[in-house]
Amino acid sequence: MQGKIIKNISNDYTVQTKTNEVFVCKCRGKFRNMKLIPLVGDDVIFDEKNHYILEILPRKNELKRPPVSNISQVVILTSVKHPNFSSHLLDKLITVIEYNRIEPIICFTKLDLLEENELDEIKEIMKYYQKIGYQVFDNTQLDSIKTLFKDKITVFTGQSGAGKSTLINRLDKNLQLKTSEISLALGRGKHTTRHVELIPLFGGLVADTPGFSALEFDMDKASIRDQFKEFEMYKEFCKYKDCMHDKEDHCMVKEKVEDGTIRKSRYDNYIKFIRGDIC
Repeated sequence: MQGKIIKNISNDYTVQTKTNEVFVCKCRGKFRNMKLIPLVGDDVIFDEKNHYILEILPRKNELKRPPVSNISQVVILTSVKHPNFSSHLLDKLITVIEYNRIEPIICFTKLDLLEENELDEIKEIMKYYQKIGYQVFDNTQLDSIKTLFKDKITVFTGQSGAGKSTLINRLDKNLQLKTSEISLALGRGKHTTRHVELIPLFGGLVADTPGFSALEFDMDKASIRDQFKEFEMYKEFCKYKDCMHDKEDHCMVKEKVEDGTIRKSRYDNYIKFIRGDIC
């Protein structure tokens, strides 16, 4: 029988079928020999009589922290005040998420705390990310956000204090018990659970997890470059075929930064990333 792992506690894997039947299964020893660890989100073949996982079907992606596979999208909660907006953190998250073949969705929070001139600047930033192809919301657009989850596995992440738990609870009050004691913060946020669980949300599944506990740029410079999607349309006009858009001359990307077509903060963050300044 085929199902999806929706929870893992102490090597007990809860597998749910398409008909919503639930089985708690163990793993065959062959997975240890293959150095293959089943993850929450894995689609598996299992023996429903003896409750053993027999096969892990191919994954489309996976994250190490949190250990989840087959993720459709990550909602990045981005505070604009207390804590202040960080383009560096936002672009770092987008780069890592895109590299793992997951769709990033950006949700800005706390816009109500901004002065008028600050709000105008944030709205320009939101428009830019939309222009280059990202879905962008603010946390008051609950009806629109609710449409994102159907038939997808979603992970929430973002800086500490960005309002992740608040947003989840506003979307579905039934999830409050799942999140009220869990910090979904990027970094060393407090959380009371050590397991990852997929919870139903508006026709999809959301990962009840502390989010990204660490961010590692385990990619080379070219791979970092290739996650900046607005560079793609101009790279063919660069003098060098494999231009890194850094110190090369006759670089169309740098020209587009100069004329304002490419947002300078995005480019500056890119340069920091490829030069190793990713903190």
